[in-house]
Amino acid sequence: MPSLPVILLVAATASIVDAADWPQFRGPNASGVSDTTGLPTEFGPAKNVIWRTALPPGHSSPVLSADRVFVTAFSEDQLYVIALERSTGKILWRHELPRLRKQKLHNSNSPASPSVATDGRNAYAFFTDFGLVSYGSDGEERWRVPLGPFDNPFGLGASPVLANGKVIQICDSETGSFAIAVDQKTGRTVWRVERPDMTRGFSTPVLYQPKGGPLQVLVAGTNRFVAYDVETGKEVWWVRGLTWQMKPTPIVAGDVAYVLGWAGGADRGNQAAVPSLAEILKQADANQDGKLSKQELAGSPYQKDLDDADLNGDGFLEEREWEKYRERRTLVNSVMAVRLGGAGDMTDKSIRWRFYKSLPNVPSPLLYGNVLYLMKEGGILTALDPATGSVLKQGRLKGALDFYYSSPVGADGKVFTASEDGHVSVIKAGADWELLAVNDMGEPVYATPAPVGRQLYLRTRSTLYCFGKKPQRTAERAETDARD
Repeated sequence: MPSLPVILLVAATASIVDAADWPQFRGPNASGVSDTTGLPTEFGPAKNVIWRTALPPGHSSPVLSADRVFVTAFSEDQLYVIALERSTGKILWRHELPRLRKQKLHNSNSPASPSVATDGRNAYAFFTDFGLVSYGSDGEERWRVPLGPFDNPFGLGASPVLANGKVIQICDSETGSFAIAVDQKTGRTVWRVERPDMTRGFSTPVLYQPKGGPLQVLVAGTNRFVAYDVETGKEVWWVRGLTWQMKPTPIVAGDVAYVLGWAGGADRGNQAAVPSLAEILKQADANQDGKLSKQELAGSPYQKDLDDADLNGDGFLEEREWEKYRERRTLVNSVMAVRLGGAGDMTDKSIRWRFYKSLPNVPSPLLYGNVLYLMKEGGILTALDPATGSVLKQGRLKGALDFYYSSPVGADGKVFTASEDGHVSVIKAGADWELLAVNDMGEPVYATPAPVGRQLYLRTRSTLYCFGKKPQRTAERAETDARD
């Protein structure tokens, strides 16, 4: 059974989201934690399969209501929202949307990466190549909100979340970043707030309910962890010091959030003292046009960074882009514990601790049983003390030394992790964690598992599986089956 802190975490997060068993990416408030028991340790394409259903490709994770499983998918010219019967895996409906455009994506991303959100009846989906759409439980389209195109060379990755009758979506890009809240019933825009440029963010927002105050939505983006008022979209408080590409989703536990970001480089990142544009123009601006080209930067330490720093893609760096680049070279990779709440800039008051080593690139952290887990490529699993950030145990998952895009989840006293190569590790949870089994799915896994109702729902490249322990047959039944 999960420990008391985990039960309290599930109860607290469930109270501020709409009711469903696993209502969004990583379950209640993206915690990745379930109180279910009786999950299998060993499973695979031919073991402990309750059902399996072939699906079109897509990286979105399964989301569950009481009787449905929702996923998204894509083909060359179409986008899909799919509802399956939870008990059998039968596809109940599949609706197509046109791919209005085919935006540039990182090779590890897909046009169907964000996961669906559900209020237990209706489904809400977001696609980089379309925008937002909602369907009812029988598959009837309720509304659509076209959004984009987006200026993010890696594509978008944040999933929608539901809060106080609103669907909140983060659309972070090199330019034109924004957060939007639309009415769950009508799709009407309730608020839209602009976010800073050069915000290569892929992190799904999480919710925080202050004592005696209005509900807040917390967003991890370039440099800043920001709290917005759910009703108005107004910034309430923020913490600086995040890195420039935020992929993992934060974890909220009580009045603390654990925020993870890694964007390449050494343990702490690629910090460097970069001169002002005025200083470098004196040396490099050969044509005196007040901006820098790749030719003018040739041979300098900054030449290799021009493509990333060139936000509008015109081949030049102007003052706004150069200042953003300077800021980026000050940012630090870390996982940090942040005390939630306050007003305005809370950086100096709210960061409790930071940890800089063995940080994951994409997988979100997991707080389970009073242990904070980090799942890094190469199969490196680190367990931290959430109170201090000190290392409890670190080791490699033998048999799963792969790259990881799926985030770990915790349930039944176990941690489940899935590698890109399709190795799903089952780990006995605890400060002195222990690898129990590595299950080979035989094909890649990008989606995060969903442990719900004594079953584990897992999406591979081509198939959605439901795994569970099968009841043992009695000797009498076995003899009857043998005779038949």
